[in-house]
Amino acid sequence: MATSEESGVARRRFDMADAAVVLLDARMAVAGWTGDAERLFGYRRAEVVGRAAAELLMPEDAERLPDLTRRCGRNGGWTGLLAVRHRDGHPVVTTLRVVPAVEAAEGPPRWVVLAADSTGAAGWDMSRSVLERLASHSPIGIAIVDADLRYVWSNAALEQFGGGPAHQRIGKRLADIQPGLNAQALEAVMRQVLETGEAVVGYEHVGTVRSAPHRDTAHAMSFTRLDDDHGNPIGVYYTVVDVTERYRARQRLTLLDQAGKRLGRTLDVMRTAQELADVAVPGLADFVTVDLLETVLEGGEPVSGPLSGTDAVPLRRAGHQSVNEGVPEAVVEIGEVAAYVAEAPPIRALTGGTSWIEERLDPLAPEWATDIAGDRAATFLDLGLHTAMIVPVRARGTMLGITTFFRRHRQDPFDQDDLGLAEEVVGRAALSLDNARRYTRERDAALVLQRHLLPHRLPEQDAMEVAACYRPADELTGLGGDWFDVIPLSGARVALVVGDVVGHGIEAAAAMGRLRAAVQTLADLDLPPEEVLAHLDDLVDRAGYEDDSAAPRADGVRAKGASCLYAVYDPVGGRCSMAAAGHGLPAIVAPDGTVDFPELPPGPALGVSGPPFESVELPLAEGSVLALCTDGLLAAEGPAPQRDAAADRERLRRVLERRAPSLDDRCQAVVEALVPARPPDDVVLLMARARRLDAQRTVSWELPSDPAAVADVRKRTSRQLCEWGLDELTFTTELVVSELVTNAIRHASGPIRLRLIMSRTLVCEVWDASPTAPHLRHPKTTDEGGRGLFLVSQFTQRWGTRYTQDGKIIWTEQSLTGPEI
Repeated sequence: MATSEESGVARRRFDMADAAVVLLDARMAVAGWTGDAERLFGYRRAEVVGRAAAELLMPEDAERLPDLTRRCGRNGGWTGLLAVRHRDGHPVVTTLRVVPAVEAAEGPPRWVVLAADSTGAAGWDMSRSVLERLASHSPIGIAIVDADLRYVWSNAALEQFGGGPAHQRIGKRLADIQPGLNAQALEAVMRQVLETGEAVVGYEHVGTVRSAPHRDTAHAMSFTRLDDDHGNPIGVYYTVVDVTERYRARQRLTLLDQAGKRLGRTLDVMRTAQELADVAVPGLADFVTVDLLETVLEGGEPVSGPLSGTDAVPLRRAGHQSVNEGVPEAVVEIGEVAAYVAEAPPIRALTGGTSWIEERLDPLAPEWATDIAGDRAATFLDLGLHTAMIVPVRARGTMLGITTFFRRHRQDPFDQDDLGLAEEVVGRAALSLDNARRYTRERDAALVLQRHLLPHRLPEQDAMEVAACYRPADELTGLGGDWFDVIPLSGARVALVVGDVVGHGIEAAAAMGRLRAAVQTLADLDLPPEEVLAHLDDLVDRAGYEDDSAAPRADGVRAKGASCLYAVYDPVGGRCSMAAAGHGLPAIVAPDGTVDFPELPPGPALGVSGPPFESVELPLAEGSVLALCTDGLLAAEGPAPQRDAAADRERLRRVLERRAPSLDDRCQAVVEALVPARPPDDVVLLMARARRLDAQRTVSWELPSDPAAVADVRKRTSRQLCEWGLDELTFTTELVVSELVTNAIRHASGPIRLRLIMSRTLVCEVWDASPTAPHLRHPKTTDEGGRGLFLVSQFTQRWGTRYTQDGKIIWTEQSLTGPEI
């Protein structure tokens, strides 16, 4: 610490008597010449104004001028000795002090030169009156501190920042006159300049000064070290300019830039609301809440225009953010409902559609009460929230909710510039929120459509254990053209379907839904696989003709070119028949884990002319897994026409050979192994493990074409039902068997076969060689016959006919009401 005597000596070094003042422009040419300069150097003003300063120096010092110019630009000034050529030619050894006349940040530098004749002088001789006249007209605050960072001089312009007049600063530190500033940081910069000699230009500092104690102000400061004649540092010279408006404008632009980058990155309402809160803190407010109408969060259509006043309007908290860790100000947690009373400022913003600033906030007042906040509203006052700004969230004339901004740490309340900025940010977020709301509505509608087009759950049946995995290429909407189905058939059989419509989106989904409905209808007719595909082909061909006659679609999606694989498995015989239309690569995983790819007769895609469809029948050992998939499962390697079929089979083989705890896990593992996170095509994988019905749960009898056989078959049926514990079904089953066998004897020729199957229902099948099927009649009261099938339909759950290569089968199903087996 320097003594007071040493400090006084250091301060006296800044006093120069009879100093001449010269003004240089940015090119180091003379721009101003005073009478003192004329007396010192002999030149009249007209002789030197406009001349380069180098022309006035002695040759040896003129060579130094470029280096000195660079030092002035780097350090913000220079002090030293130069020899100036007098008008009569003799050198004048001059002490020069060069300081900037205009802050560098505001334009090209101009330099003030203080010159004193140093001939015979040991130190500086600067005229204090000249220096004070020069500094008094400067709009820039200027101050000089000594090596102890205590004030030795300051100009009048510095008083605009508070801290008292210049004479009251002498000997004080920065923290003594401006307690609101971060004095430690500023003094650290000064010490750095003292130690290194490198000037710091344009240092920006934000804080409160005594002239504006209730708001933050920004200052641009430049620091330059002052050295004595021997190059020893004696203090720091600094300038300060109020750049608050420029700082705030830059902050507003920065906040708007962040809003443009961060808002609307997703089509999720909650995330967009949270992004709005995150953007506004801490740049604009200390705490922000975003409350939206419940209909907005659900993707519904809110009321257009301002809302009408009601007793309570439900607002759901969609996002909030705070400068305080843990957001203690959040009176209403995210996801909870805040029902503000009609007089509350948030509701007034909704009903009026206007935003405003509310100072001297009192959250405990009745108009701020909510149904669930209770005494937790005291948290607002405990944390010192003193002002609020309420801005309605409105887009395209639709009111979506409100955004509330609070301040605590910054003492200055919100102003109209803050309100305009908040409206701009909220307006941008409102468009993103409305887009997210509309997307939510459309996506929910698409998902509802897709859920209704695909099976809600796989039906219960005894033929196969089934697992399925569906992954659309468009995960945002979930819509695609691939589908699968599991359809229980008569005789405890089951049909497995996998199909693919070209394209994605809602049109492909609609075409898929039409094909799926057609497949279910055709399956109910008990047609063989090749006939099902033939009927589907006709349907697609007609649909393609109708589409060609209509206006072309935007994406060119057509049902033409759809593919389908249809398989029927019989658990009694353990055999599976399959047919394919433009679709292949079924796989069979044997119980020992080996994988085989059965060769199917090639069939054209649906709606494309080609050879007739054919089916193949294969035996399936119990425990074998049948895997059916669409082309999307292997689409990661490229489109199907460009892929190697052998390579596709090998990839699928390696994955199917892996074992898993359950069939569902195995199905999911196959898809995860072969399908990327964003699949290029829709994916369907259907895996079914074959089961066999116990031989004791089925019985078959060959019957002669003789009416006398009816009584015998009724007795056999009764005994079999008794063995199965289905005594309650004896009466109705005897009636069904009697009617079906009698019809076969009466209308067919040759042997007759009766089969009973106990599965999830009691199945009764009667086969005969006649291709003619009976028709259900509704006889009049005067008719003597025709009531047999009518009675059968009344006593059974369902009944039907299916054709075989050598005849037909009439079948019925009855609900099991006996003991569970």
